[in-house]
Amino acid sequence: MRQFVVDAFTDTVFKGNPAAICVMEGWIPESLMMSITLENNFSETAFAVKEGSSYRLRWFTPGGEIDLCGHATLAAAYVILRFYEVGQTTVIFQTMSGQLTVEKDGELYKMDFPAYELKQVPVSGQMIEATGAVPVEAWMGRDLLCVFDDAEIIRTMKPNQECVKNLDGLILQVTAPGNDVDCISRSFAPKCGVAEDPVCGSGHCHIAPYWAKRLNKSNIIAVQASARGGKLYCCMNEGRVTLAGKAALYAISDLVIEGISVNSEGTP
Repeated sequence: MRQFVVDAFTDTVFKGNPAAICVMEGWIPESLMMSITLENNFSETAFAVKEGSSYRLRWFTPGGEIDLCGHATLAAAYVILRFYEVGQTTVIFQTMSGQLTVEKDGELYKMDFPAYELKQVPVSGQMIEATGAVPVEAWMGRDLLCVFDDAEIIRTMKPNQECVKNLDGLILQVTAPGNDVDCISRSFAPKCGVAEDPVCGSGHCHIAPYWAKRLNKSNIIAVQASARGGKLYCCMNEGRVTLAGKAALYAISDLVIEGISVNSEGTP
């Protein structure tokens, strides 16, 4: 099996968010996909199989399969359009979150994603204990979004990971106004086996809608303030969000997986 490692939301290797991408002829057992994910130990390993004119795409974290991932979708589109569908500029994915379309526009990969509906919730003592700071607002979608008033709080935050596990929502997203961009953010996902996701695309399906409404503008430039860093170009359109970013190829490898063989039905 061929595996690609791509750094997403950056044009430079060793930055952005790394994802492993396996494009396969047929499905392998879910347990084997999970084992490969754990062996890679990235925040995301994605598996794709061509079905008709589109690709079925599944995303796995070390904590299990999830319903939506931005950076691994961008990385998968980069791999497919560069190595499998040469000359094409669009790829369609069938996923747990419905049909997702990615279009290559120059160096940018534009992803059409659903925007999460946000419901405001009270700021709690648990949120303050988990983040070590006092949010000015809190919102709930799939993830918990905590909003702060100072970008420096986001940059220097050292959350209590055990407390983060006790918060509602899959991932803790923290955000604040940016200095030379619209917003900055960080993403903490101990429930998924990831202390901090370097650049979280699905997180910006919460973050971009929030800032678009607050700033009364459709286009949002967002920076993820993790150690690796990353930049996302977001655009809101009728309940959907376009997330655009660049990608850089780090590695291509062949997975041998000695001692395991899989037949055409995906049975070991």
